Amino acid sequence: MIQAVVDNVCWQMSLDRKTTALKQLQGHMWRAAFTAGRMKAEFFDDVVPAVRKWREAGMKVYIYSSGSVEAQKLLFGHSTEGDLLELVDGHFDTKIGHKVESESYRKIANSIGCSTNNILFLTDVTLEASAAEEADVHVAVVVRPGNAGLTDDEKTYYSLITSFSELYLPSSS
Repeated sequence: MIQAVVDNVCWQMSLDRKTTALKQLQGHMWRAAFTAGRMKAEFFDDVVPAVRKWREAGMKVYIYSSGSVEAQKLLFGHSTEGDLLELVDGHFDTKIGHKVESESYRKIANSIGCSTNNILFLTDVTLEASAAEEADVHVAVVVRPGNAGLTDDEKTYYSLITSFSELYLPSSS
């Protein structure tokens, strides 16, 4: 029975499945490693300075990930840059809905008391970008080493960035 569970988990991970149960299991495993100091999250060099700048300008920052809220908090709370949880106003995972479903973005907007057209969603997955746009959310596709390649049509259709420093956002003040 244990081997069957292990095999199933490995199979789901090999397919990069985004199931809530798998992400929660990964979160439990990460908790043990992060709290013991055996792991630290790394962010691209441009991420933390950009988020600090946005926060100083009065903007709110939320994380929406296929990783569980617990896993998100572990990543931001145990990073090579220290505890970054103070930079994040809230966390969302697939409990609110899948990232490829436009209704998920409407639910997030409602949850934070914001119009969808006042939200910018950053992603590296064009199916997620399409769902967010369908909900009237602004989107930028982040192109990073190791991400899936984009088609020529996707490259011309979406706003692409390679660094958070390329974003020029209006102050919320």
